[in-house]
Amino acid sequence: MRQGRLLPVRVCAVLILVCAVLFASCGQGTAQRERRDIMVARDVDIVEATVPRNATLQGLLESHAASSGLADSIIGAVRPVFDPRTLKQDQPYSLITSLDGVFREFRYMVDSNRFLRVALRGDSPADAPEFDAEVVPYPKEIVSDAVAFEITKARPSLWAALQDVGEDAQLTLLLADAFSGEVDFNSELQDGDRFEVLFDRVLRDGQFSGYEDVKAVTFVNNGRELTAIRYRGPDGQNAWYDAEGRSLKRQFMKSPLKFDPYVTSSFSRNRLHPVLGTYRAHRGVDYRAKYGTNVVSVASGTVVAAGWAGGAGRRVAIRHASGYESAYFHLSAIAAGIRPGARVEQGRVIGRVGNSGTVTATHLHYELKKNGSHVDPVTEHRKMPPGVPIPADEMPAFEQTRDRLFTNLRSTLLSANVVPTSRGQ
Repeated sequence: MRQGRLLPVRVCAVLILVCAVLFASCGQGTAQRERRDIMVARDVDIVEATVPRNATLQGLLESHAASSGLADSIIGAVRPVFDPRTLKQDQPYSLITSLDGVFREFRYMVDSNRFLRVALRGDSPADAPEFDAEVVPYPKEIVSDAVAFEITKARPSLWAALQDVGEDAQLTLLLADAFSGEVDFNSELQDGDRFEVLFDRVLRDGQFSGYEDVKAVTFVNNGRELTAIRYRGPDGQNAWYDAEGRSLKRQFMKSPLKFDPYVTSSFSRNRLHPVLGTYRAHRGVDYRAKYGTNVVSVASGTVVAAGWAGGAGRRVAIRHASGYESAYFHLSAIAAGIRPGARVEQGRVIGRVGNSGTVTATHLHYELKKNGSHVDPVTEHRKMPPGVPIPADEMPAFEQTRDRLFTNLRSTLLSANVVPTSRGQ
């Protein structure tokens, strides 16, 4: 009887132990399931980097284990929407592949406004993959803003003065474009000159991404007040006009450099050559600038020479209307597409500053001929007539736009606790 009563107790003990083990294992299973629900398995590899120096799109893709055939297929999809030869050093890109190395997507930042996207088509066969390529605009926000700044002895250049108020070099280029026919920013800026600028700032994901447009500028230069208003002219193109509707564009820009330091050697009929040690004519203007600085065509025209020219080093010469011809010496490089017979527009980059040929230092030598004879570029540029003004019947609309822009400029500066110094309109 006593053993019969003990048997159920032992059985119960075993059952309790088994239940405890089962309960524990169930709990662990639940916890594992919960962990699996939270920790999503990674199914792709993402590489983020910048384009290295002298890279090609083909080489970039192959450096990430893409076969030459696969790289060819991707580039074939890209060419209709983007020229792969324009890949730029230091631009960001990303590459997405599956864990087994299958290409999924490639993105490349074309500029601050757009990116190139190449994606594998979901229905393409594994042995012959096909790709879709498109250039996609970045979502962006446009914010109107204004800034005022002054040229001083401590900040003698346009770039230094803008940098001091926290703006980017891109704004310098936009300002130089506004007054390119009126002011040579390489030599005519004075201590005490003041700028007030109304522009659109571009934000992407709340962060600064660039500038959309400069809309209105006042510029006090050596006591004279200049104004620039961006307005759609009679030809349907946006251009720069002063407060009276006169075009600020001239046949020739004041300088082949957008902005940079100053003239180191002026036009002269008798100058001591720094290398040859003899007195001879200096038939142009020398600009000091950093190696690699962009050199632009001062006017629209046709390239008549582009290549090596002895002591002139790498040289580009351009024929313009009204018997003019400009030439640019000692270049470090000549821009793609610049060759005899090519048509160039005013402001197009035709090369980069260098020190090729017979020189003592990096600089740009710029010459101008009129009807075959050399002329002083500085004085000749001052003689250039302005472009076509706003027609009389369009002046009321222009004046309305002008007044609105200058009102916005003054109010934006006042809201930032900056007292405008220009009279505006």
